[in-house]
Amino acid sequence: MEEKTRDFLAGRLKDLANRAYQNGFTTNTVFLSMSEQAMFYQILSSEGVSSNVHEYCGAKYVVYGGFDEAERAVICFLPDYLDEETFLMSEKAEQSIISCIHITPVNSRFADDLNHRDYLGALMNMGIERDQIGDILAGDKEAYVFATPEIAAMIEKELIRIRHTSVKCQIVNARECDIRPQFKEVSGSVASERCDAILAFVYHLSRSEAQKLIESESVFIDGRTAYSGGYDLKPGSRVSVRGHGKFIYDGQTGTSRKGRLFVQVRIFV
Repeated sequence: MEEKTRDFLAGRLKDLANRAYQNGFTTNTVFLSMSEQAMFYQILSSEGVSSNVHEYCGAKYVVYGGFDEAERAVICFLPDYLDEETFLMSEKAEQSIISCIHITPVNSRFADDLNHRDYLGALMNMGIERDQIGDILAGDKEAYVFATPEIAAMIEKELIRIRHTSVKCQIVNARECDIRPQFKEVSGSVASERCDAILAFVYHLSRSEAQKLIESESVFIDGRTAYSGGYDLKPGSRVSVRGHGKFIYDGQTGTSRKGRLFVQVRIFV
């Protein structure tokens, strides 16, 4: 199944890249999950393309989710005349690829305490496909949703209630979104960068307890199930552990005299 998904994604990406390169206009995918983005980089690697080059089938590409650190993102392929910096400046001003919707209660005094699941559930109930929606940033009595422009217009017009709360929606510039994921930075020493060693460090577990989480398929690295505790985490890896939370592994910061590694992680709070 995964191989079929990868082949389909590779075909779609090549088509979009070729259209951007040959026809001179920007093309883009739908919103991709972290596992699909990881699959994209696997495709690049299998074809001998370095992910540092940011070019595929002759077209430059940008992975963009509406704001820095977005988990869900689209891959945009650029024509020759457009570079990444110019594209991002234009997109942040005009929002032609990704729009931002601000959702607030009509009357905050009588509003439910809504969370990410509530907002996502309301959008799914509208019949919106998940790949048309990016990240949902939920705060106190408000949320920002990133979506394709067409879906954003639909949400602005039609979403009027979430659970028991009447809401109003407005398309705004993404720069107005002041909600960001909150992290707690944690540093310490580990024997290695193995997944089970980092899990044990982050969640104060024994190595055997960390290994049991992996064996129960409760650990996800960049959106994909981790099947082995022996996998070495790479800087920037996003790890989600069912029942525990998620964190970003920032990598090594040094080595002790005894050969242990000093590492740093950012835990979502």
